[in-house]
Amino acid sequence: MTILQTVLIGIVEGLTEFLPISSTGHMVIAQAVLGIEPTEFTKTFMVNIQFGAILSVIVLYWKRFFQSMNFYWKLLVAFIPAAVFGLLLGDYIDMLLENVTVVAAALLLGGIVLLFVDKWFKPTGVETVTYPRALGIGLYQCLAMIPGVSRSAATIIGGMSFGLTRKHAAEFSFFLAVPTMAAASGYKMLQGWKAEPTLFSGDNIGILLLGNAVAFIVAMFAIRSFVGFLTRHGFRAFGWYRIALGIILLVLIALKVPLSMA
Repeated sequence: MTILQTVLIGIVEGLTEFLPISSTGHMVIAQAVLGIEPTEFTKTFMVNIQFGAILSVIVLYWKRFFQSMNFYWKLLVAFIPAAVFGLLLGDYIDMLLENVTVVAAALLLGGIVLLFVDKWFKPTGVETVTYPRALGIGLYQCLAMIPGVSRSAATIIGGMSFGLTRKHAAEFSFFLAVPTMAAASGYKMLQGWKAEPTLFSGDNIGILLLGNAVAFIVAMFAIRSFVGFLTRHGFRAFGWYRIALGIILLVLIALKVPLSMA
């Protein structure tokens, strides 16, 4: 990967990580458009760079993130489903990461869901995430293992299905992203190192650090804008965006425009 490709992917990740439009899906598209070869390193990079964006949550919400042990136990309960399914389906998830068609279909279907989700789940004033709610939100998060299914959207909708307001559901979604992406990044790096011991030597270390730094900086600006917009306007705008992008991709695929990275 070149420095320019690294910066562009970092910008894409930082902008999309907290939006309900799938950061992984957009990175898969960007990787295909930029002509980045799907090597062991690039697969690791696409997972690891998300941790850079997630760190912005700790910086922006540090007073609320460093809470009681009860709060961390709830995060752990919500994290467990993704950990289990991630270990069981790791190879299959890697295969999907190379398929733009899967991303396009998930963007389209997810967009349709977002058009109606505000009507389906009306907030009931619930502000507390109990252990059963945490587990339920964690199960919703597992849907995001399919590229194109937004982790942010899945967990926010999960929270709303239990009566949380959009704002409280979004904030818990952000907090849950920290252990989830930390574990995913660490596990993916360990896998990559075992498969190729020289994977993180030389220029690759610099690329990883640069990508994470760019994603972190961009996400700092994106996260606050998203919470405000979501609270005021809901999901519909994101739904129409996903539908439009999904249709465009499916048309390009049907016309045999080279987008697949496989």
